[in-house]
Amino acid sequence: MSRVLGVIGGMGPAATVAFLQRVQALTPAGGDADHIRVVMDLNPQVPDRNTRPGEAEAVLGEMASGLKTAGAQVLAMPCNTAHAQGAGIRAAGLPFIDMIAATADAAVDATIGGGARRIGVLATPGGEALYQAALAERGAEAVLLAGEDRAAFMAAVYGVKRGDRGPEARAEMRRLARALAAAGAEALIAGCTEVPLLLAAGDVDLPLTDSAEVLARACVEACLEGAASSVG
Repeated sequence: MSRVLGVIGGMGPAATVAFLQRVQALTPAGGDADHIRVVMDLNPQVPDRNTRPGEAEAVLGEMASGLKTAGAQVLAMPCNTAHAQGAGIRAAGLPFIDMIAATADAAVDATIGGGARRIGVLATPGGEALYQAALAERGAEAVLLAGEDRAAFMAAVYGVKRGDRGPEARAEMRRLARALAAAGAEALIAGCTEVPLLLAAGDVDLPLTDSAEVLARACVEACLEGAASSVG
């Protein structure tokens, strides 16, 4: 029997729902009973992870403990930025899949032959810091948006949270991805779970590692096989 997956969600709601769809789609199943049991706390009231990190960590820790009580055996959180508050989640005493580490591994290996060394990161300021550190540990360099493009990225992310996933928003995210390519990126990371709601792999010329897709695969592996290298 597969392990029960606990999902710390709501940051934001649309990204969490899309993540759950990925978990379902990636699970090899011949019927209902073959799918992974999921318990989820979709909490859009988690304090802002960029501006109120201490308060966010306390709430995330409470959510993790609640999921453990509800029967979760392994935890995952489809929010890159909030991984900076991972200590509060790990305090619940369950394995926690590290989305940042798993995505950084995948991105470094994304180019033909592997070994990308300059990787563009589409992420919030908090997410940028996490990926800078993770990529540096792997001998790679994060290429980041600069100037007005950083503000434009955050506007696009908050637009998704308001429900704006239209053509203009998609065009803007494609433009931002091209800006990273022009700055020398050899591969790209969709390092915010709102990004893949606006940007698909076919929209860019560089390899695109989708952090939500990486996390979903890791969840399936962890729950069906009972272990995954990125669980800890």
